[in-house]
Amino acid sequence: MANVQKTFALILGIVLLLVGVLGYFSNPLVSETGFFGSNGFQDLLHIVAGVCGIYAGTKGVGKDYNMTIGWIGVVLGIIGFIPGLNTLLATWFNINNNISVLHIVLGVIALGVYYSAKK
Repeated sequence: MANVQKTFALILGIVLLLVGVLGYFSNPLVSETGFFGSNGFQDLLHIVAGVCGIYAGTKGVGKDYNMTIGWIGVVLGIIGFIPGLNTLLATWFNINNNISVLHIVLGVIALGVYYSAKK
């Protein structure tokens, strides 16, 4: 039986890496003017988080990664809706409401995997 923690971390890592790379190219989904707002710094953070997820998924520390990325996602998502703080996120990372919702959803899913799956 596959280790759910490692598998989830690996898949999320691959997705984050691809999203980070995609952000450096003009497209309607992830970009400065895309549906999910992003900028070069946020793209770099996604690449780093993706590489960490791939490492965690292949080296057996998926559970720690899922907990960490889950809490980061939830906290960033919530901050994205707090007046004043959301302006800072928009200024520094070009985060919009769409990506704040996505951060919360992915964070909750990652925490769900962390707290419910064995290993």
